[in-house]
This record gives sequence, structure tokens and C-alpha cells, in this order.
Amino acid sequence: MNRAFAAAPRRVATILRKETVGGFLLVGAAVIALVVANSPLRTSYEKLRDTVVGYAPWHLDLTVGQWASDGLLAVFFFLVGLELKREVVDGELRAPRTAVIPVLAAVGGVAVPALIYLAVNRGGQNAHGWAIPTATDIAFAVAVLAVVGSRLPASLRLFLLTLAVVDDLIAIVIIAVVYTEHLAWTPLLLALLPIAVFAFLTHRWANWFARNAIAAWVFLLPLGVAAWALVHASGIHATIAGVLLGFATPVFRGSDHGPGDDGLAGQFEHRFRPLSAGFAVPVFAFFSAGVALGGSGPLSQTFTDPVVIGIAAGLLLGKPIGIFGTTWLTVRFTRARLGPGVRWVDVFGVSVLAGIGFTVSLLVAELTFRADAAGLDHAKIAILAASTTAALLAGTLLAARNRRH
Repeated sequence: MNRAFAAAPRRVATILRKETVGGFLLVGAAVIALVVANSPLRTSYEKLRDTVVGYAPWHLDLTVGQWASDGLLAVFFFLVGLELKREVVDGELRAPRTAVIPVLAAVGGVAVPALIYLAVNRGGQNAHGWAIPTATDIAFAVAVLAVVGSRLPASLRLFLLTLAVVDDLIAIVIIAVVYTEHLAWTPLLLALLPIAVFAFLTHRWANWFARNAIAAWVFLLPLGVAAWALVHASGIHATIAGVLLGFATPVFRGSDHGPGDDGLAGQFEHRFRPLSAGFAVPVFAFFSAGVALGGSGPLSQTFTDPVVIGIAAGLLLGKPIGIFGTTWLTVRFTRARLGPGVRWVDVFGVSVLAGIGFTVSLLVAELTFRADAAGLDHAKIAILAASTTAALLAGTLLAARNRRH
């Protein structure tokens, strides 16, 4: 009995490492949030989400919703940084011909939606919302791909992952430059210190941290928390700290590595994946997706708003045009090539999937329409509607391609 009870957490962790399970938890949390936010429980939901918790002198007096988006999501981005580091050092992204495609595609996927939004809202008072449709929600997009694309080429998932991360990093830079009223350089520079110490320890004693799981919690977690807090205090979105810490983790345990050596990055990814998929990302989705759909006036008025049209067109048209078009041009005029087994119809499916803006798009919308409640409601409805449509269209196409593969 005791032995079975002790083995239960390991079985749960094994289940949570499956992306399909994490995808269902993520989508389920978002659906529950939408239902609760449009039910009699809405007031209680908003009160919980807006409850402030934290130490004000350290700029950590955040709402529960902010702790979910800025704090918990950093765990997911840490895993993203680990996976990308492994691919860059010892995976498909070692070849510049392969790496250059998703990076340039991400740039195209940011530029074209912004231009479409500006074209729709040119001369209007809401033109400053051009950055809203530029983001791709990496968590939702990867979850959809995990659910419908289990047989699709691994290089296609890597293409989406790299594209979405670069896309979000661009969006975070946009937030820091365009929407941050004050950038504090002192905490930003101080954040480099715990990140440097983290990198030194993980490189110097990689074998020890790989063998001793508790050592990472005792010695590395405080450094990660310090880096996160300093990046947050600087005014830059705190999840960038997770990416930097992931990239600071070594892929190999030492110079004597060989085939099959999972390395410290692989060990960390194995350990922290259940925490991300089973808790961090679903909780984040629950507090991010709760939008009241009936509080923005008649639907006819909502969907004729240039803000709604610009956001929807940017996500549903701009993303596929920008990503697919840039990818085709890159392959056509350079020596870069698509990953093994990837066809152009697969690239188009992922380009449509990248139209799931959701998380960062909602964040940019809140920054854009701080003093305009109606504009914020319209922007959120556009993001939810366009993201849902993109998920359904891409999911249908990629599911068909999955059967072919």
C-alpha cells in the first residue's frame, strides 16, 4: 500500500510529460475560465484574480492574475529555453540553413499583422494598438499541435516552437520599448549577476546537479527567483528571465559526453515538465482566459469596430501571409531548406496556427487600452474570436495532414 502510494507521484509526472495531456489541461482551464467569467461567479472570479499579494517595496505587490502570467509562465519559458538550447547545440538548429527559416518567419509574422492593423486603423485614435496582433501564444499553439499532430514531423514542431519563441521575444521587446513608461536599468543590469552565477554553477558542476535533484532546488532556484524579480523590477516582462536561464544551462555534462548523454538541460526538462504542464500553464490559462463576452455592447457594433477588424485580420490573415510568405522567400532565394519530412502544406498549417494570439496579445491590449474600457473589451473579444478561429482552422488542416503522415 505504502509502496503504491509512493509511486503515484511518479506515475502522475509521467502522464504530465505527455504534451497531449498538457494540451487538454490547458484548453480545459481556458474553457472553465470563460464559463466562470460569464456566469454568476464572475464577481468572485474577478475578485480573486485582482487580489494583490506580495511585498510592495520590492515591486512584487502583484495581483493573483499577474503572478500567474508573470511568475508561473516563467517556468514554461524556462523549459522553452532549455529545449531551444538543446536544439541549437546538439539538434537540428545547429545548421544555419534550418535555423534561419523560423527566425525570419517570426519576423514576417510580426511585421505583416502590424501593417494590416495600421492599414485598417490609419488616421484613427486607436492606431497605437498595432502590436496587439503581432504575438503568437506559444502555449496554446503547441498544445493544439500536440493534440492533433502526434505523427507530424518533429522538425515541424521545432519550427513552430522556434517561431513562437522568437515571436514572443519580439513582442516583449515591443512592450519594453513602446509600452513601458519607465525602464529601470539598475535592476536590469543587476539581473545579469544571478544569471551569470547560475550559468557558472551549472557548467562547473553539471554532473552533480544532474545526479542530485535536490541540489537544483537549494542552490539554483534562489538564483532563478532573484533573476526573475530583478527583470520584473526593470519593467521588462519577467518571463524573459526564464528563457535566459534556460539558455544558460549546459546541454552536455562535460567534455566526455557521448551519444545518448541527456545532459543537464535534458535532466531539467524531464524534472520540470510536469510542474509546467500540470500546474503553471493551466493556472495561467485560467486567469488569462476569463473574459466577460457580454459586457461590450451589441455584437454588430463590436465587430464593425476598426480595432476588432484590425486585430482579427492581423491574426487570421497577417500571420499566415507573413510566416508562409517569408518562409517561401527564404527557401526560394537562399540555401536554407525546410526540415526533414516537412511539406509546404504543413508550413501553411503552422502559419495559420500561429494566429492564436491570446496571451501576449491580451497583455498588449491591456497596456494599449488602459484608460478605454470599451476598447479593451472589443480588443479582447477580437483576440478570443480570432484565436479560436485560427485554432479550429489550423487544427482541422493539421489533423488531416497528421493522418497522411
